[in-house]
Amino acid sequence: MARYSLAAKGQSIHLAIEGSVGGTSFALHLAADAIENGGRVIWAGKELPNAVRFSQLFAHLSLIQSSRFHAMSIAGNTELAVSSIIQAMNSLPAVSMIVIDDWCDSIGRISSNDLTQMAKLCSEKKVDITLLLVSKGSIDVSGNTKDVIIARSANVMHKSGFIIATLTKPKDGPFRTLKVGDKSSDLKLEESGFNYA
Repeated sequence: MARYSLAAKGQSIHLAIEGSVGGTSFALHLAADAIENGGRVIWAGKELPNAVRFSQLFAHLSLIQSSRFHAMSIAGNTELAVSSIIQAMNSLPAVSMIVIDDWCDSIGRISSNDLTQMAKLCSEKKVDITLLLVSKGSIDVSGNTKDVIIARSANVMHKSGFIIATLTKPKDGPFRTLKVGDKSSDLKLEESGFNYA
């Protein structure tokens, strides 16, 4: 099976995930790809990635390559976190990807301050850096879409320059559906990452 590749260099993506679907694993998969291709990754989240999962997804990389993964905690002040990310982006060489995992509250409306800070990061990031935000999606109660989940604040994020994506689980088991913009991919989650189903 072929390993999934996002091929989204320089794009900003807001990924809304269904609960327990492997959103952090997906972001780690993309981070490992960015590092394997010679880049450096800045990872920010309320919690650091699970050590076991991290080692599984980075198993094919050398220790030297893995050292190009820079993790920081963003618990608390979003403004301060974004400022730290921008500072790291400007001081570290060869940054090719920024990931912010679980960047907003998991339910309800996304705060206007969080949205403003992500828009700022999107506008200030270097043009060749891929920015990936991962958050819990929401169920569409309006009935306007057939999608299992929708990205919260999608219109605001789109206006800020983000491509909207979703990662869902069509049924129990390892299969996932990734939708990036209008393009949909069927994937299989395995120990080493995501492969095309």
